[in-house]
Amino acid sequence: MSAKPTLRQVLSNPRTWPLLALGFSSGLPLLLVGGTLSIWMKNEGLNIKTITAFGLVSAPYSFKFVWAPLLDRYALPFLGRRRGWMLFSQVLLLASIAALSFINPKESMLLMAGVATLVAFLSASQDVVADALRTDLYTDETERGLAYAVFVTGYRIGILAASPLALTLSDLIGWQRTYWVMAALMGVGMVATFLLREPEARAPRTLAEAVINPFVDYFKRNGAIAVLVFLFLYKLGEAFVGPGIVGPFFVELGFTNTEIGWISKVPNLIASIVGSLLGAVLMVKLGVRRSLYIFGVLQAVTNLLYLGLALIGKNYIALASAIIVDNLCGGMATTAAGAFMMSLCNRRFSATQFALLSSLANLGGRILAPFAGIAIERLGWPMYFCFTVAISFPSLVLLAFLRPTAGIVPPEEPASSPTPAVAS
Repeated sequence: MSAKPTLRQVLSNPRTWPLLALGFSSGLPLLLVGGTLSIWMKNEGLNIKTITAFGLVSAPYSFKFVWAPLLDRYALPFLGRRRGWMLFSQVLLLASIAALSFINPKESMLLMAGVATLVAFLSASQDVVADALRTDLYTDETERGLAYAVFVTGYRIGILAASPLALTLSDLIGWQRTYWVMAALMGVGMVATFLLREPEARAPRTLAEAVINPFVDYFKRNGAIAVLVFLFLYKLGEAFVGPGIVGPFFVELGFTNTEIGWISKVPNLIASIVGSLLGAVLMVKLGVRRSLYIFGVLQAVTNLLYLGLALIGKNYIALASAIIVDNLCGGMATTAAGAFMMSLCNRRFSATQFALLSSLANLGGRILAPFAGIAIERLGWPMYFCFTVAISFPSLVLLAFLRPTAGIVPPEEPASSPTPAVAS
């Protein structure tokens, strides 16, 4: 029996780095229609209720399981089932991000909302294929955690480009040229697409099979619905302190765009990367279930650091400290949740099933967080942050009652086969 791979072995393997670049490509568009766009809107003088409501443009991320069966069933006539759709979405993302640059959010809000929703749709489609490809490539529990951590590291670097770099550029060259640069950076993901090999997994034979069988396969498992409820609740508290909400909070405290970009986002990046990798290492020893519980508690209580910042006011050390600790723990929880979702997927339907699971994991934040502005206006920032801690704990109570086998692919219907190679 071969020894399980270590984090060092995974990181030193040249076959890993296309996953890093693919993560970059997935992370880049997120804040361009989220936190970064919210600061652009704040600069234009829009109010907090309008800005948070604009978060609804990210709804495609929560409903990507609706069209995921099409990506599972059909293949484009180039690069294979997974890589073909990936390249297709990346090219259209480049064009649509560039299109955002020509729109003024204050003068053409509906047009901006429409194009931003298109970016979110294409980005969600890219995520569907990227998640499926990663799930198809890695089948061992240890490999899943480490591979997910590497992917998330690239994802966070993409967020670095879309936030501190973009915010700094906005002060130097304006928002239009900034979005041109962001569009060009989609080329990183295109390179990764060509470097990766197509996984060897059999596609559903018919569209009906692609649409129906993934859901039948999942929902016939013991505890399937309880697992979905858990995933819905697990990241809810974190979603309510997402970039689209705390970005305007930092502006209200008096931080400039550049300060927000580098003082908040660079520590964010470093801490989340360290947290993702640390979470992967600890998960090897703790197991997925205990990791979900421990990291979930840490993820919840760190929101109190934003309460401290609200009481202190503009303070660089307090800002950096809150960001570092919050994202360190959030990165650990994200890795555990990602590895858990990968373990729930049957490789034959990995695009659809991972899309369903990850959509539910983010649905609460996507649908409810846009209304955070109402809570902020009524409660004020200090009480609002206390509220975000309170809504984090129901998932942990539910986790305590979930059976270890809840939602897992039954042994008689194995989800895995020999892991295909990645191009070196």
